[in-house]
Amino acid sequence: MSPAPAPVALLAYPGCDLLDLGGPFDVLVTANRLAARGGKAAPFAPVVVTADGEPVSALGGLGLVPHQRADALPKLAALIVPGAVAIQEALADGALTALIGRLAARSERTASVCTGAFLLAEAGLLRGRAATTHHEDRAALAARDDVGSVRSDARVVDAGAVLTAGALTCGIDLGLRLVALLAEVDLAVAVAASLAHPWEPSAHALADLDARPRPGHGDTGGRR
Repeated sequence: MSPAPAPVALLAYPGCDLLDLGGPFDVLVTANRLAARGGKAAPFAPVVVTADGEPVSALGGLGLVPHQRADALPKLAALIVPGAVAIQEALADGALTALIGRLAARSERTASVCTGAFLLAEAGLLRGRAATTHHEDRAALAARDDVGSVRSDARVVDAGAVLTAGALTCGIDLGLRLVALLAEVDLAVAVAASLAHPWEPSAHALADLDARPRPGHGDTGGRR
């Protein structure tokens, strides 16, 4: 019997960056397509969610229709939070950061793309952890007292239960990292090739994946 596909939720909210959301989503969908081509079961069950299950407008006004309401989600293999140009508006939404905290509590891994790192910090997920964000916003993230450290030398910073990606297209790297972690490194390589995205396992510290400790299902130890 094939294992059940790993549930991965991508949280859309008003003004979020489309590429932050669409990059990792396309990675997961492509992973499923390539797995099916090889006669294997889909490794992922990706869903886009919003707080109330209603459509939202991304940056530029493009409408996003979610699959379901966020609080209706089961336990997750990963939660992905995109960034926004108007990140201060998102940070002012206490209901949004509270929702991220609730979803993170039942997700094995929580990840952000670009300025989504600020939302993870606001939800208390970056205390004592290394992180990254858009290169124009690293200094602002480093100035927060609820962030462990900010790195400028990686497109994706993997701190175990929490992963953060840099600007925009780094969300593709994040998606590939999750494919390697939750499915197979070879599948991640194939997805990168299909997307014509430059990506090599050796450049992303993937050689030791099998030896790395993985969070238990629903593990939230040390997040707050």
